[in-house]
Order: sequence, then C-alpha cells, then structure tokens
Amino acid sequence: MVTDQSSLFFAGNATFVAELYARYLQDPASVDPSWSSFFAGLDDDARVVLGEIQGASWAPNKAAVIGVPDPDAKPAAPAKGAKGANGAAAPVASGITPEQLRQAQLDSIRALMLIRAYRVRGHLMAKLDPLGLEKRSEHPELDPKSYGFTDADLDRPIFINNVLGMETATLRQIVDAVQRTYCGHIGVEFMHIQDPEQKAWIQERIEGIRNQTDFTVLGKKAILQRLAAAEGFERFLQLKYTGTKRFGLEGGEVTIPAIEQILKRGGQLGLKELVVGMAHRGRLNVLANVMNKPFKAIFSEFQGNAANPEDVQGSGDVKYHLGTSADRDFDGNTIHLSLTANPSHLEAVNPVVSGKVRAKQVQRSTMPPTDAARAEVIGLLLHGDAAFAGQGLVPETLLLSELKGYRTGGIIHIITNNQIGFTTSPQYGRSGPYPTEVAKAIQAPIFHVNGDDPEAVVHVARIAVEFRQKFLKDVVVDIVCYRRQGHNEGDEPAFTQPLMYKAIRNQPTTRELYAKQLIAEGVVTAEEAEAVVTDFHKALDAEFEASTTYKPNKADWLEGKWQGLSAATDDDRKGKTAASMDLLQEVGKAISAVPEGVDVNPKVVRQLKAKQEMFATGKGIDWATAEALAFGTLLVEGVPVRLSGQDVGRGTFSHRHCVLVDQTTEAKYVPLDHIRPPEHKEGQARFEVHDSPLSEAAVLGFEYGFTLAEPHALVLWEAQFGDFVNGAQVIIDQFISSGESKWLRMSGLTMLLPHGYEGQGPEHSSARLERFLQLSGEDNWQIVNCTTPANYYHVLRRQVRREFRKPLVVFSPKSLLRHKLCVSDLAMFTGNESFHRVLYEDGVDLVEPAKIRRVVICSGKVYYDLFQERETRGLKDIAILRLEQLYPFPHEALKIELAKYPNADVVWCQEEPANMGAWSFVDRRIEGVLKDLGHKAGRPSYAGRPESASPAAGQLKRHNQELAKFLDEALTVS
Repeated sequence: MVTDQSSLFFAGNATFVAELYARYLQDPASVDPSWSSFFAGLDDDARVVLGEIQGASWAPNKAAVIGVPDPDAKPAAPAKGAKGANGAAAPVASGITPEQLRQAQLDSIRALMLIRAYRVRGHLMAKLDPLGLEKRSEHPELDPKSYGFTDADLDRPIFINNVLGMETATLRQIVDAVQRTYCGHIGVEFMHIQDPEQKAWIQERIEGIRNQTDFTVLGKKAILQRLAAAEGFERFLQLKYTGTKRFGLEGGEVTIPAIEQILKRGGQLGLKELVVGMAHRGRLNVLANVMNKPFKAIFSEFQGNAANPEDVQGSGDVKYHLGTSADRDFDGNTIHLSLTANPSHLEAVNPVVSGKVRAKQVQRSTMPPTDAARAEVIGLLLHGDAAFAGQGLVPETLLLSELKGYRTGGIIHIITNNQIGFTTSPQYGRSGPYPTEVAKAIQAPIFHVNGDDPEAVVHVARIAVEFRQKFLKDVVVDIVCYRRQGHNEGDEPAFTQPLMYKAIRNQPTTRELYAKQLIAEGVVTAEEAEAVVTDFHKALDAEFEASTTYKPNKADWLEGKWQGLSAATDDDRKGKTAASMDLLQEVGKAISAVPEGVDVNPKVVRQLKAKQEMFATGKGIDWATAEALAFGTLLVEGVPVRLSGQDVGRGTFSHRHCVLVDQTTEAKYVPLDHIRPPEHKEGQARFEVHDSPLSEAAVLGFEYGFTLAEPHALVLWEAQFGDFVNGAQVIIDQFISSGESKWLRMSGLTMLLPHGYEGQGPEHSSARLERFLQLSGEDNWQIVNCTTPANYYHVLRRQVRREFRKPLVVFSPKSLLRHKLCVSDLAMFTGNESFHRVLYEDGVDLVEPAKIRRVVICSGKVYYDLFQERETRGLKDIAILRLEQLYPFPHEALKIELAKYPNADVVWCQEEPANMGAWSFVDRRIEGVLKDLGHKAGRPSYAGRPESASPAAGQLKRHNQELAKFLDEALTVS
C-alpha cells in the first residue's frame, strides 16, 4: 500500500525516512541492515519519491516522541533474539525496534496521504448549501480506514513534519484539522494547478496561520451594513413595485460585501480601475450598492422615465441591462468602477469586459501592457451558475486569458450560485459536480463558499484578489446561495422546485443570520442591528420621494477618452483621408523592403519586389498594399492599429504578410514597426497583429470591448472566411449593431469579412450580407463592399479621421486580392481623394449617357464579372454603377449618377440568391431614388441567382452555369 501511493507521499511533504534514505544512497552500509533491506525492497515510485524529497529539518527532541526515532542516532546493537527483515537480528535504536520504526514511517506516509486526499477531495464534503438540501455522501478517499488506520489508531501521535502547522499530531487531531480546513463553509479546488508556487501559495493561505481574515468590530459591522443595504433595497423595490421584473439578488446578497472586499483589498494591492460585467440578476443591486447609482435615479426609471437626458436619442434598454461608472474611495485609494452594459445573453459580456480591460491597461502602459498596468486594471465578471456551466462563451473567453494578444492579467469570476437555471435543477443542467469545472482548463483556483456565511465569503474574496494580484491569473469564487423570488418577481418557482422553495420560505435571510451571530458575539446589540435596517429604509423613502421630480442632467457617453468626439452628423462625413505622397512613399519603402538579416521566404520576397515596382511606377497598387498603406500612414500620424483574427498575420489567402517569419529561426519581423528609424520611433504609434485562436464570438467580443475603451485606435477583426462570422452572431446582434442605440456607447470597430462567390461551396462564399443590412437602422453602422484598393484605403482611414465613431463592416474580397483589374494608381491615395459611396466607370468606351439603354447597379466582386462579360460581348450601351457603401444608403450620390441616364432601364445585379444579399434592402431604396428623379425606369428589376436555402452551390460546374445565366440576364436588353 505504501509503495503503490508513494507519489501521494511525496506531494504530502517529507518524513524522517528521507534522511535515512539519503544516507542509504551514499553508502548502504551506513544504515542498519534492517533499513537497508527495507530500502532495497522499495518499488521504483517509492525510490523516486524518496530521492526527490530533500532532507527534513529535524527537531532535537524527536527521539522522545513515541514511535518516532531520531534518525541521527547511531543504531544500537540488536536485542538478543530479535530478527531483522533479512532474517538477521533486528537493531534497536533507543530501545525502539525496527518494527516500531517501520510502523512510525508507515503512519507518517499514510497520514500525509490522507491529508493530501483532503486537499484534493475535501471540497466534496464541504458544507456549502445554505438550504441543506444537497446530500453529500462520505468519500472513501477521505476515510482514514482506506489508508489502513483503525479506531485504535486515533490517539497515537504521528510525525507529520509541520504539515497543517503541527510537527506531530494524533490521527484524531489530523482529521479534525483537515475537516475544519477543507470541509467547512469553504471548499477549495487547487490541486489541479501545475505551477508549484501558485499551488503552494494557496495551500499556505488555506492551511497556515493566515487561514482566516482578521475581522475587526468595524469590519463586522460594515459587512452587516452592506447586507442590510442589499436586502433592504430589494425589499423596498418589492414593496413599491410588486411583481415588476427586476431579477433581484435576494438569497445572494452576500455578493455585495464580496465585491466591496475585492475593492478594498485590491486598492491596497495597486488596483486603480475595476471593469465589471454581469448579467441581469442582481444588476440593479450592484448599480445601487456598488456603483453608487442614485437610488432616486433607479426609482425614476421604474416609474417609466428615461435613463438619459431627453435630448439624447436612441431606443434605450430595460433597467437591468444598463451600465454606469463611478469613483469610489477605499482607505484613501480612489478606484474607478465601470459596469459594462449588456443584454440578456448572459455570458456574452465576458469577452467585451476582457477587451475593455486590455485597452485600459495599454493606455496606462506600453504594448504589451506591463505587469504594473495589469495590476492597476482588473476585470470582474459576475456569473450565474447555470450560465457559467452552459454558455460556450465562458470557455471561449477563458481560452484568451493567457494568450499574448489578449492577456489581461486575470479576471476575477464571482458565481452567484442560485443552484438553479431558470427552472432547471443542477443535475439536469450540467454533468459535473460544480458549475466551475470549465475553469480547470486554465488551472484557475476555485473557491466554493457557503453564501450564508458572510465572513467566509469576504475571506475568500480577499484571497481571490490577493491571488490575482500576485500571479496575474484568473480566479473563481463560487458563492453557493439560493434565489428567493424565483426566476423573476412574477414567477411561481414552486411549480418546478417545490421542495427547494419550501426550504427557502423557512430560511432566514443572510442578514438575519449574521445579525444574530454578531449579537451573540457582543459586536452589536439587537437594537443596533435593527437600527441598521430601519435607517436604510428611511433613506430609501427619501430617495423615493425625490425620484418623482428626478431628471438626468447629462449622459456620460463622451467623457474620459471620448472627450472631443461628438454625435454623428448628417453631412457627407467623408473626413480627410488622403495622405501626402511623401508619406505614402515612406510607408511604401518600409513595407516593400526585404529586411537585412531576415531569411524571408522566396515567395514573399517576390511579393515584396512586386510592391517595390508599384511604388516606383505609382501603378498597380493591389488590395494588400492599399491596406498596408492605410495602416502605415495612420501609425506615422500617431494612430495605433490593432488587427486580430484567425491567420491575420499572413492573411487567409496568403496576401497580407504583415508579419515576416524568418525561415531559419522563425523569428518574426513586422515591417510596419519599422517605418521610421529608431531615433524617430516616438513619432510612430504601436501596431499589433495577433493570430487569434479558433474562436469568433470571444475574439470579436474582445475587440469590440477594446474599442469601447479606446476610440483613438483603428481596431480590426478579420474572419478567416466571412461565413465564419456566424459563430459571433450574438456579439453582432446584441452589441455591435445596437450598442449605441441601447446604451449610448460608440464603437469604431472594423470587421473584415471575406465575401464572394467563386465556386467554393456554401460554406466559403457568403458573409451573409443580408443579415447585416437587416440589422441596419438609426445610423447604427456602415456597411461597405468595395471594389478598388483605393476606396478600401480611404474607408479604413475614415474610421479615425472623423469626429464620431461608428462600426464598419467591410465585405472584403478573395479573388480580387490578385485580380489584374482590381488595382489603383497611387495618385488615388493622395491629394483631395476620399472614399466614394458610389463609383462610376472612368475611362470606359461607352456611348453618350443619353443613349445608354441600361444601367446595371451592383456591389462588390460581381462588378468585375459584369465588366468582363460586357467587354467580351462588345456592348457599349450598358453602364455599370457600383454601390460601394450599402448602408447608410447613398441616396443623393446615387441620384446624381442615375440622373445622367434618363433613357435607361435599371437592373440590380448580385451574385447571391434573391432571398440573400442586398436585393431586398436596395430594391425599394433604388425605387425611391428613381421616384425622386421622375425617372422612366420606375423601379429596378433583378438579375441574380434564384432563391435558395443554401448560400451557394456545392459544385463548380453548377456555380458557373448560374453565373453565366444571371450575367446574361443583366446584360441582355430586350
């Protein structure tokens, strides 16, 4: 039994036998023959264990301990008649036989194995459920009998080498100690952590003399006051707005003092800013009691008044989705708090918070952020138990935690564990014993704690923030509590959980239980405890009276980093996007040079030399070069650029190569980091390019969050294929498209979605243009489908060259990346040039405008299909117009162009099926333009693929047949 579990012995700590074994390895004859025989019979595992253990520090009185010999004592001569392990006479040391020595050694090993089992499994026996409904059976690994102990061994002293703070202890004392440490109101999971320092730190924090927070009288009273505020606020709302949905915190009120402890202790450890994300449950309580949002403002919103000033437009959102910010002072440490607005999609806010934290850390530091900056800005995510276990964005966001381009130095996760998901009990909502199993994937420590023990919760919160600040890693606090009111305040939870809610009806509140505890301890009197409640209720009454006349006097959406920006205007909004020719050539030289000392792939060298020719002639600027020019000119102008997504360094289609990889060493060289020589480096902003993991939702949410905190950078996310954006639809629907309207939060995020029908099948053709157009409204973003590198360059620079910010969705090309016609002259990037919403054809040999019989309007790659087919047919009386920007729809620009062709009919041509693409969006809008003109065409006709359930054909032959058919329809005038 000893040798089978010797690895457990090693993890448990050294015993005295290690010293003897070290002597044995040096000289087997230096130890008594009985010990020599014992060591010789050990298996390989035991040898490894004993070989790795360093000699223990031995107390001088050890020989006096019953059953534990002094290993430094010289072995005495064997007693007459005694037999050793090899049949020889056994030695006697200080009157103790080898059998006694061996028993003592086995006792130590077994005891340490038992202690280690409690470290690993003790949480399974912890008393975590305030309702007492969870029945936990004894775990066999926590039973001393599993290690060979009997009841007769309970009071025999055992040497455990200062483990649990005791040099020796009886088995009874050991079991009592580990049960108090690991099986009380706190259950800890940390033995899955591979880093020895982190594991040792937690073990010492849990088992050592600092295993409890020293609560002062003032500290205890503060916890009671915060519980009274959390409970009182919910009860007041229930009284005044009975049955109104608020998704209250009742049953989990202890979350409030837990957050307060994170702020207080975090401030002592360098915290300057906390970015908070949470779903709707308990949000109003956090807004009021943590974020210090005025109670009268919240009551005013319950009365139907707007959360923002009357002159601020937008659809708004329900009360329990709104965010806010505030400054709080803790012992002289001012901490800025921001609660991120988010929808009911539970965990969707997680990556958004992570991105905001990263941006704020970069603002305080360099790139990448320093550890000091990471200590100053922390993300705090509050989760529900069912959501943490069930929502895929949880592991996707955890995945980012240690990656170079996304690391924030650790998020603190608090799970308000109501032990239910809507109406689903845990045994039907997850497969593991806890909702936190997924956090083990990143080796985060997990603290489970009984929510009806406020001091245990605050203690764990303190440990959590200390761990985060020391190791800059994620940490999870699982507060096991309950949900007093059901899923919402109009719900009847007993429909589905009758036994749970019978227990809840009889369960005193956490505040009541804690007040009773403090009264028994003499910390407060019963009258003082009651006064805390009544005084808070009186304050709420006063706030309620003030709420009837309360009006917000300003919105906070253009403060801090957003100062100087404004709401979007109704003019052409082109911005100044051209750069000087000198700057273009300077950037061109940097991005086309073959760097010295770098073994560049020969194929990339050919591309670089092709770029050199472009800048020498000023002709043939392709898509990737135009993009690099946009990035490089912005960098020199002091605008940071961040590009993230799957394979963005090289580019999915091997076109970008903004990161050159040395073919010998794999060292990376980024040309855009070397536009200016080192002595002028201060004039060049940072360029980040990060190949992301295979996650769309988390990475896109992260980049969106980054833009919420940093409006003065060009931030781009690129899908590997546009179709892959499907995986991030929640982020698009709930945040990017509607965040400004719902929450008054601007974003300048740019999304690059490769889109185009080239016979690659249904999964690699469409970025679902129709979905984005359907989401378009209230000037919420910009959707473009550019056909020239120059227009792409200008639309990128436009993102940061105006006084407002809007998300930009670019339907970017695939085949056009190398299309011989899809090039621009360098002159199109300078002078007075800018982005064109509508492009007409220049330099094409057509009849005079009055004789044009048809105008084909299109967008994106299909223009080149139309152009080449028209050339093949030799048609001169068909003009093609390109809608480069689909939203906001360029009504006036299109009107100017269509007015040139009074005698033409009008056709909309697209390569997507009729029920997809832009047709349903542009149909009536083009009709409106024609109506304004009094044009004879009346409304456009359609040329394109027929309706389809699938985005594209799976066979190239069919694809080509469909292409030929609709091109013929577009170019054949009856």
